[in-house]
Amino acid sequence: MRPLTDLQFHALLPYLLPRSPAGRQIGDLRRRMNAIFHIACTHSPWRELPAEYGKPDTIHRYFRRLTHKGLWQRLLEALAEAGPRHPLREIAHSITRACRRAHRILGLPFLVLIRRLGLHAALNGPPWLLPDPDLSETLHRLPIHPPQSPSRQAQKAHESFLASLRHALRMARGRARLRRSVRLAWA
Repeated sequence: MRPLTDLQFHALLPYLLPRSPAGRQIGDLRRRMNAIFHIACTHSPWRELPAEYGKPDTIHRYFRRLTHKGLWQRLLEALAEAGPRHPLREIAHSITRACRRAHRILGLPFLVLIRRLGLHAALNGPPWLLPDPDLSETLHRLPIHPPQSPSRQAQKAHESFLASLRHALRMARGRARLRRSVRLAWA
């Protein structure tokens, strides 16, 4: 992970929190963002953050604060709207990796936003293993009528329809847990 360039940092600056909740100015925002992107791209725990970035607890606290204030949602929306030569595009990989860490805090609404924006690289695993809220909403609205005729063929067709509907609902719900190796292998 390379440090942020001046242009990349200035593209990020409008989205960052310059002050702590107590109103104090936060020192060296660039170093903090470099630390967050470093951890996000290496899959290391926060405690293994190199000393050059500062104290791991401080950086993790700042990451959580940014997450709760909606930074990652705003950055993903900006990425979706940004042109191909925008400076945020140069760090899109780091942003999506950090979003994977934020996913644990933000939950299903964040997953919905990622899917609706089409930024599947920000998902915490392969899309076919994660819940698809849009699909489950669509399936929920499907009308299910019992077969009109008592014939065996109509009942078989209805049972086949219900089986495929159950399968689609299982797919929409996603897996309850993803193995760490699957999450880390997801590019």
